[in-house]
Amino acid sequence: MQKVLIIEDDTIIGEMLKLYLSEENFNVQRVETGQESFDALETFVPDVILLDLILPDMDGADLCKLLRHQTHVPILVISMKTKVTDRIQALSSGADDYLCKPFSMQELKARIIAQLRRSSPQTAFAPAFIAAASSSPTATISSNAQWLQLDLERRALIVNDEVVEITFSEFEIMKLFYSFPGKVFSRDELINAIRGIDSYVNERSIDVHITNLRKKIEYNPRQPQHIKTVWGVGYKFELLP
Repeated sequence: MQKVLIIEDDTIIGEMLKLYLSEENFNVQRVETGQESFDALETFVPDVILLDLILPDMDGADLCKLLRHQTHVPILVISMKTKVTDRIQALSSGADDYLCKPFSMQELKARIIAQLRRSSPQTAFAPAFIAAASSSPTATISSNAQWLQLDLERRALIVNDEVVEITFSEFEIMKLFYSFPGKVFSRDELINAIRGIDSYVNERSIDVHITNLRKKIEYNPRQPQHIKTVWGVGYKFELLP
């Protein structure tokens, strides 16, 4: 049974979510503060986290950053904040999805399942290339091209022996590219790999991530030698010396 941790201080909303998800065969625990969420990470060990941004003891975006440093499980923000800037801040803080209140319970369930699908690539519904990219037994992915390495434990991108700052989604894309050099990935495949098909990510988001990655690894981002566009299809990665 998959475990869902709800971080929501509103008793009515929190208990309604807990009741619904419990009836949908999830194991659910609800806490009301950021501090309680840290304890739940250790004792409850959730598979997915639902996070309200307005909490009594700390800012939700700040809590999201702290949670992301402690766990790689999907974080789905549920909030009454509807501005694009709020969504961007939450996603930049490590959230995997964002759902504005009020929302459909059926949509919430669909998004939770999508996140669980993304984070559990060994299951039958996951594409084979995602499963292989996510099950590397080593702490660092490297090859004969020593200029580029991925540190899986620290989720770090190392370019020419220097750690380069990278977002959660950018790291997932690079891990997939690095595991399958030369394979052409469509934008939909990249969306599925980093978020889940029902999540708050679109093709334009993928293009932005690719642009940012080129700036971080390419000698000349305007003439990329490693992350190449395959017109009409998507992108591929070539691991050259």
